[in-house]
Amino acid sequence: MEPQDQARDPHSVPSARPGTPAPPLTRPAPGAVHGRRQGDGPASAYRQQWRRHRHERGPRPVIDPSLDADVAWTLRASPGALRAARAHAGARHPAHTGRGGHGNGHGNTAHPMREAARRARRNHHVDPFTVFSVVAFLALVAGTTGVGGAVLALVIIGSIGAVRQATRDLGNQGARRKLRLAMEHGDRFVLPEDLDHACQELLRRTQDAVDSVLASRVNQAGLIDTIDNRVTLPEETWRVAVQLARLSAMNAEHHRIVPRDLPAEVASAFAPYTAALDAAFESLSARVRALEDYAWRVYRADQVYRAFRQLEVLAERTPEYEQLLADVVRDELAAPHIEHLSDQAEQVRALFRQSIDVAREAGAHLLAGGLTPATPDVPAPPAPRATPGPPAAPEPRDA
Repeated sequence: MEPQDQARDPHSVPSARPGTPAPPLTRPAPGAVHGRRQGDGPASAYRQQWRRHRHERGPRPVIDPSLDADVAWTLRASPGALRAARAHAGARHPAHTGRGGHGNGHGNTAHPMREAARRARRNHHVDPFTVFSVVAFLALVAGTTGVGGAVLALVIIGSIGAVRQATRDLGNQGARRKLRLAMEHGDRFVLPEDLDHACQELLRRTQDAVDSVLASRVNQAGLIDTIDNRVTLPEETWRVAVQLARLSAMNAEHHRIVPRDLPAEVASAFAPYTAALDAAFESLSARVRALEDYAWRVYRADQVYRAFRQLEVLAERTPEYEQLLADVVRDELAAPHIEHLSDQAEQVRALFRQSIDVAREAGAHLLAGGLTPATPDVPAPPAPRATPGPPAAPEPRDA
């Protein structure tokens, strides 16, 4: 998605950071970069291909991949707890730490936990209507069946109430545990609400590119093994998300501090700060384009791999085709046809090997820290060579 389309994208997640009003999207500064048009290239072609078979969607929360697997699974399955923890000003935040997830931002979790406990206790108040209904029911039972029936009804009602209370307590304990985990690891996840509109778009593009690579057949088959994508790509997504959260926080602070209408005499004094934010955004945009470039090359390799697998199925039946040609076509014409079948199969195999090599080189370049892979694009499949015709029909000469 091009930046000029962001303002009218109905699928993007709006910026709604708790307690912090998002900067207006119509204001270009600090970010003339935010309005720059992305250049053409493999990444642009990848985005066009992606739009054809993916619905637009907002970014998802990002969890630090270095977290314990059980903790990460609990946080990922509890988006409500993540947002509740983020709503507290004293909680940890990835944008306020020197290093994504392991900085020195220590939030006070005791006070929010006490508030959650008080809210839970308030939810456990006794309903007078329920008490009146139970007493009236017991009186009715005692009047119709005697004291024994009333005692039996009281035991049944008490058992049902005990089971409901135990179930409610277990649910509250689980909710408190999830909230406590989210508060303790507040700097180990990034929410879409932590980002402004432009940074949300970059995070979504990053996640789309990573999802495309991990879901590709060549990756699942282990054919692009230069980097361990299941380890490296989630780490790269986390690093990008943390930097985007930090940039969004500084961008919001910049909008709060810098007045909208600067006098011309002092505007130059604010220019270095705006330029720093622009440079950071451009650097992150280049990193995302590099990920999309890599995803595009993997996508191309996946297409060739699919054709290669289909060709392998036909290759198993090559003897049947050879026998058909030998039985139907004269011997002097059957040999060129059979040779042509072998040549075409070898061309597809060579193209498949070349596309895998290109994807591996792009992944290695990305892992080394390059912003734009310099490897050549995957070549288009060769045009099918004309099948030799009968000797009586010579090829026309060029004029």
